[in-house]
Amino acid sequence: MRRIDEDIMQIRRLILRMGAMVEDRLESALTALLTRDVELASIVAESDDVIDKLEVDIDLFCTNLIALKQPAAKDLRFVFTAVKITTDLERAGDLIVSISERIKGLCQESPLKPYVDLPRMVEWVKTMIHKSLDAFFEGDVKLAKNVIQDDQIIDDLNIQLFRELLTFMMENPKNIKKSLFLSFISKSLERIGDHATNIAEMVIFMVEGTDVRHKTS
Repeated sequence: MRRIDEDIMQIRRLILRMGAMVEDRLESALTALLTRDVELASIVAESDDVIDKLEVDIDLFCTNLIALKQPAAKDLRFVFTAVKITTDLERAGDLIVSISERIKGLCQESPLKPYVDLPRMVEWVKTMIHKSLDAFFEGDVKLAKNVIQDDQIIDDLNIQLFRELLTFMMENPKNIKKSLFLSFISKSLERIGDHATNIAEMVIFMVEGTDVRHKTS
């Protein structure tokens, strides 16, 4: 095995760990919401340092690899993609912190409605993150394109929930605060889905050299 192959394997391991942590924190945030667990929401909100450190470690590893190993074109494309992926995962982690802060506020309020849409969104977003990273590790363009298609489902759920919450706010001003918190969480989940989509788009570029960002057809 080439020395650079060992380095690439280490990058893969670090990104896998980072992605797993993002998924785990999403699940914990949802649990905190459903069980009204302020302490768990606080733990999730305060656990972002580990994800931040992983981003720094991966960036440093990739920078050293480029500087010292002078990777060939294929390996270089992998490394640049890895750096961009860690940025999206770190931003997803930041959004989960913001979600957890809103959950802490919701735990102090009586429930506005049964939580149905948000758990569905969390499951879809977790699946998108998982599939986008699988596509990266396997170089699977078909799977990456599947993730991009899934993003519309998240967008639709976000719009559907916003319209429902708007109705609650119009019916009773006392619902405004809770509705805004829930709308913020929904929008944040939609943005995490966008980050998973970004990863999928970068996978396509890594494998095919085709930039599919911002394309409308």
